[in-house]
Amino acid sequence: MEPKIAEVAGRIRAMREDMDLTMQEMADATGRSVAEYAAMESGEADLSFTFLYRAAETFGMDMIALLTGESPHLTGYSVIRAGDGLAIKRREGFEYRHLAPTFKNKQAEPFMVTAPYVASAQDEPIHLSHHAGQEIDHVISGRLRFAFEEHTEDLGPGDTVYYDSGHGHGMIAIDDEPCTFLAIVLHDKAAD
Repeated sequence: MEPKIAEVAGRIRAMREDMDLTMQEMADATGRSVAEYAAMESGEADLSFTFLYRAAETFGMDMIALLTGESPHLTGYSVIRAGDGLAIKRREGFEYRHLAPTFKNKQAEPFMVTAPYVASAQDEPIHLSHHAGQEIDHVISGRLRFAFEEHTEDLGPGDTVYYDSGHGHGMIAIDDEPCTFLAIVLHDKAAD
């Protein structure tokens, strides 16, 4: 099941209105201009992972509830079989599969991510995102160019990077093939 943009955008609008937040307040919270925020809230623009993460954080809710309209309900443990998980396609062909969508009170958001190889991106600056907390990315297959502010590192299978995701970070697949990696986004304890 992949969440539909219009449904997610509707939930974002409803939460903003329920919490009496202005579009300006949400634009500030999500790091967007008011026009960009309005386009996302109306479903006219794609919803990036960082945008969704920050919106859910602002609302004090689990990102999965924002995406699906259902609150996670499992405690103890959760199993996701190979190739399963909540599919989220949000950034230029990147595919995210949330690996614990039904687990309640998560302290981290685990994703299996597939970054497409895009030839035109190889000579362009890597788009940088940032969100509160920390993140760990472990390469499963393919090769990944990881950017952290002005630094870059090329990573291969078995390589891992751990970083403060409040700083600008981004990645692209390199060497003519997609890259699959495990990404674990750790919640910012200071924000709790």
